[in-house]
This record gives sequence, structure tokens and C-alpha cells, in this order.
Amino acid sequence: MKNNEMPEKLTVYGKNAVLEALGAEREIDTLFVQKGVSLGGIIETAKRRGIVVKDVTAEKLAVMCGTAKHGGVAAELCAASYADVDEILAVSEQKGSPPFIVIADEIADPHNLGAIIRSAEAAGADGVIIPKRRSASLNSTVFKTSAGAAAWIKVARVANLVDTIKALKKRGIWVYGMEADGAPYDKTDFTGGTALVVGSEGFGLGRLVRETCDAVVSLPMNGRVNSLNASVSAGILMYEIVRQRAQK
Repeated sequence: MKNNEMPEKLTVYGKNAVLEALGAEREIDTLFVQKGVSLGGIIETAKRRGIVVKDVTAEKLAVMCGTAKHGGVAAELCAASYADVDEILAVSEQKGSPPFIVIADEIADPHNLGAIIRSAEAAGADGVIIPKRRSASLNSTVFKTSAGAAAWIKVARVANLVDTIKALKKRGIWVYGMEADGAPYDKTDFTGGTALVVGSEGFGLGRLVRETCDAVVSLPMNGRVNSLNASVSAGILMYEIVRQRAQK
């Protein structure tokens, strides 16, 4: 498979098939289990591997699998492999430039996450960080919307976004959240190590995430609408970072 091609099949179902997937090297994004169905050690194995486990109805599984004969379990495979945060930081070290990281705070719409990943790759960001919970993941929709960028840029999936932000700050990286009441983006210095946090579509930054950021920045809204799509505003801020660094 070429890097810009979407993987063919991303969901396996049935106890035996899921057990095979768990034992193989292919990375599993999410395990979907039907409430009340006995699955032996499948759930425990998935949790030991850090795989997100979600309880769903039999009807939901039937829609996902295209059949009612799903055995009460399905595994969604990753469209691209996840990295870890240290691998993202290693990218800037190899470049010899200050870190440039994009953090997606609970971006639930896979089209928005895919667009953010696409912009991040185009802008030359070192990587993207997403949370395990309440976020879109590297599924086929994200991969397709990113136009294959998800195969080129490192994406880390972390259990606790606040702890990750604190760890980045200890590494000398300034973390900037995006909110409507923030400081003007063009008055902010992004030339040092920078992590840009994009809030969710409906709620913006989470309270603890915002409190952990070093600063909050905003785009001017001169029209009648009071906000931009998360991926659009993120793209504008990313290229402001690119512009400032090019002029340094």
C-alpha cells in the first residue's frame, strides 16, 4: 500500500477474527463490544494493550459490520500507526529546529481531524497529539480527509492530554490554546518551541487543558459570525507559525 492510499478493510468482527487481530502486529484503534455478551479474555487483552474499549448495542455492531452475525465484538484497525510523543520530539531534533506540535483537544468530527492533520503536515509540523477518549481517531475517514497526510506525519494518542501538556512545558515548549477571548494571534511570538492546542468544535478547549496552557490566542472575527471551523482556524494559526519562523 502506498502512503497516500486508504487501507482497504479496517474492521474485523467475530470472536475468532478479533482474537487473531489482537495477536497480530496490526494496530487496533478501538474494540467495540456488545453489552452482556461473554467474550472470554478479549476485553482484558485489549485493555492490557491500551486499546480503547467501547460498549455498543447489537444494532450498532450490525451497522458497523454489515451483518447481524458479528458475535458481539468488532475491532476497528488503525488506518495508520500511532507514534509516541518522544518520536514527535525527535523530529524537531533531527531538523535542528524548535518543536512545532499541534494538539487536538477532543476533536470528535473525523473530517475536522483529518483536515487538521493535513494542514499540520503541509505546514511542516513535527506531529499531532490527540487524546484516547472523546476524540476521532486514525480511522478510514480521517485518513481519507487528510489526503494521506496521516501516513506522513506522526500522530500520538495519549491517555491524559493535561499530563502530556505539562510534560511538553517541562521540555521548554510553550503551549498556546486557541479561544475567542485570547490575545491577538499576530501579537504572539511563535518562534520558539510551540505546541498549538485546537479546541473541540462545540465546546472549545477543555477547562483543565485551557488552565494548563501558557497562553490563549485568538483570530479576529470581523464579520457577522463569531467563530471559524476548528480546522480552518487551526490552519491559519499554523501558517502564522510558519511565517514568523521564516522571518526569524
